[in-house]
Amino acid sequence: MEKKDSLQPELRVAIAAAQEKQAAQITLLDFQGLGAFTDGFLVCTGFSAPQVDAICDEIERQLERIGVHLMHREGKAGAEWMLLDFGSFIVHVFTERARHYYDLERLWRTARRIEFTEPRAPGAAGAEG
Repeated sequence: MEKKDSLQPELRVAIAAAQEKQAAQITLLDFQGLGAFTDGFLVCTGFSAPQVDAICDEIERQLERIGVHLMHREGKAGAEWMLLDFGSFIVHVFTERARHYYDLERLWRTARRIEFTEPRAPGAAGAEG
């Protein structure tokens, strides 16, 4: 698995923000070298529409804090899928059902895929130090 440290800072912040809101199945589809309209998709899962909203809000808030501004947002509160376009990368936050339905990983199967595991809570059994 690729280290998060090797990614551009705004992607690291977006991944950490998603993890902070307990997003699952965080995956980067890296389009560099594929001639795509963006460098990549950051895809993750929320287990309810309110969690999808919270993940998006936290990603947007944390990126704004470091000077990365949202260009466009698709989806409304309570939706099963939301898109955050930051230009150099796009964040897709799905409910489990919507993620399975749209299956971006299959659609963009030529992209390099980087999976990020959720960090364990400090002091949890088996946590790494």
